[in-house]
Amino acid sequence: MISPSSSRATRLLHGALGLVALGLSGCHHDATSAAPAGSASGAAAEVPSGLANRVLAKVGDTTITLGDYQAVLDGMDRFERLRYQTADRRKQLLDEIIDVELLAHEAERRGLADKPETQELVRQILRDAVLRDLREKQPSARDIPTAEVRAYYDAHRTEFKDPERRRVADIVVGDAPTAARALDAARSATPKQWGELVQKYSREHGAADLPLELAGDVGMVTPPSFGKNDNVRVPEVVRAAVFEIAELGGVLGRVVSDPNGFYIVRLSGKSDAHERSFEEAERTIRLRLLEEKLHRAESDLEQDLRARFPVQIDDAALAKVPVPSTSAVPAPAGHP
Repeated sequence: MISPSSSRATRLLHGALGLVALGLSGCHHDATSAAPAGSASGAAAEVPSGLANRVLAKVGDTTITLGDYQAVLDGMDRFERLRYQTADRRKQLLDEIIDVELLAHEAERRGLADKPETQELVRQILRDAVLRDLREKQPSARDIPTAEVRAYYDAHRTEFKDPERRRVADIVVGDAPTAARALDAARSATPKQWGELVQKYSREHGAADLPLELAGDVGMVTPPSFGKNDNVRVPEVVRAAVFEIAELGGVLGRVVSDPNGFYIVRLSGKSDAHERSFEEAERTIRLRLLEEKLHRAESDLEQDLRARFPVQIDDAALAKVPVPSTSAVPAPAGHP
């Protein structure tokens, strides 16, 4: 059975009034086992053990103790907790806890706790509680041994090599003769004149409030040898072309094209390749290792549970589940 204080914290924090139908009233637990007051979010001081069982209120046969109240506070983030520093605010929180308990009593009286959707909510809360407990047992990022972090860095050095990145500006036109005229004018254009050419020729000017020197800017790209293009605004032919330009501010001496148009390409900026040192990469690695440890722990738990509770699946029954028709799904904007 789920403890009243833990369910109340969940319901209060997430504002899910539907969860009051879990039928939890009347099953008060030992408040000394409530969540510890010390937490990473900066909880208030822990309730002295001698006071944890002191009754703050009664709702029917259910008691709300100081330990229960503290558990609700501990479930909040530190900024929300700051709202309850005054006596009036603390009384308001107690009233909210009482209201939730009253609704839980009423939900139990109406038999809502036995509804399938309520039981599914209980299962979800229990699942989340198990996973939260699993996460809390993992070491923090700072507790991972430095030797382990260093070993990961040495084994993945290429992942911490940032390639050269180049900033692209372009003029996009719809036909080759216009592109040739724009290229002739762009070869010796100053940055301001380049912007004027973008306004004169290009189908895509960029943001209207940009200075002329930044007209036609489409952002940074990595070299094609680095792999996937992470800038969807820059076609592959333009991405490759900008790395052919020798000087910053230079314009490629030829027009490049793809099915979407003809491009005059300018190199408007760049950042040199850089290999991050161990010190620069350490925090990223610690977080990555922590994520891997949590993933392994969850996978191990799932395998252990499947071994202890054999799972049987009726594939024939699964095949009979009706699949929604794709015709019922609206097309994305801009598509027929």
